[in-house]
Amino acid sequence: MSDNQSTVNFVIWFLVLIFLSYWVSCICFVPYIITSIIQVCVPALDPLVDLLLKGLQFPHYCAESMMNRSGLH
Repeated sequence: MSDNQSTVNFVIWFLVLIFLSYWVSCICFVPYIITSIIQVCVPALDPLVDLLLKGLQFPHYCAESMMNRSGLH
């Protein structure tokens, strides 16, 4: 991958990290806490809890992708 493309990927991931990922994680944290408690009694909530956990980990994913300068995939 060219150096210019790596720089563009870095900037894109940085912008996503700053302007989008923190909002996603802030929206996901309260439902995650509630559903993770109820998940023990209702195993059908497993896919929802997994999705909310991915939302909570989205800033980490963006920061990791930014540092690795990976493309959007």
